[in-house]
Amino acid sequence: MIRLEKIEKYFGDHRVLNSVDLALEQGNVTALIGPSGSGKSTLLRCVNLLEIPEAGSLELGDQRIPFSRTEKPSKEAVLAIRRRTGMVFQNFQLFPHRTVIENVMEGLITVQKWDRERARARALELLEKVGIAHKADAWPVTLSGGQQQRVAIARALAPSPEVLLCDEPTSALDPGLAAEVVEVLRQLAKEGMTMLMATHDLRLAASIARNVVFLSNGSIVEQGHSRDIFTRPKQPETASFVSTLTQTLPDGWED
Repeated sequence: MIRLEKIEKYFGDHRVLNSVDLALEQGNVTALIGPSGSGKSTLLRCVNLLEIPEAGSLELGDQRIPFSRTEKPSKEAVLAIRRRTGMVFQNFQLFPHRTVIENVMEGLITVQKWDRERARARALELLEKVGIAHKADAWPVTLSGGQQQRVAIARALAPSPEVLLCDEPTSALDPGLAAEVVEVLRQLAKEGMTMLMATHDLRLAASIARNVVFLSNGSIVEQGHSRDIFTRPKQPETASFVSTLTQTLPDGWED
């Protein structure tokens, strides 16, 4: 469904991604893990072109975009990719001057050009799905972090994206609130939502992702089924990293 080939990304003279190849299968969840500065969040943001690579190519379905230092993709091509993806940010990024339901409706009205009645119905449907419909008319500041992130997930799902991108979706939450978000993501995974998440939370990666990709210094060191990566990694660097997982790995991994 999504293919990244030979992706190179620089910040100034510093190469953040080094010839990265990554393929995502439809209906599967893939987790990007690695130490801080490994490039996992940057790689995630390259999928919806919040970061524009300097080399390589991106394929999403029937759409292919090549990258180069000398020519940026057109605005139309970037918008077309973003319409097919939904993004959940680490720090929620809800509009503080909009109510919960208005946050979910906003993109449908301003970008998709839906009428308000239709947008409201869709927003209520999604707020119910993530278990926060009773807060539809609340202001974001009155919500817990877990509730805010569930609203952010509903907002990302509103336009029915083909893939959901999650950038450290639980890192700003304490364990109790993180569990609320993990349950929502787990349910989406069961329903067949294609997801790519960058996370430092190895328990989250192990419990939800079917595939795990370990990055270090901007390169993919190892990738495979989550059970293999966490219990029998092939590369010493991967083994050293996943050994830092201090919590018991969850039962019920996908086979």
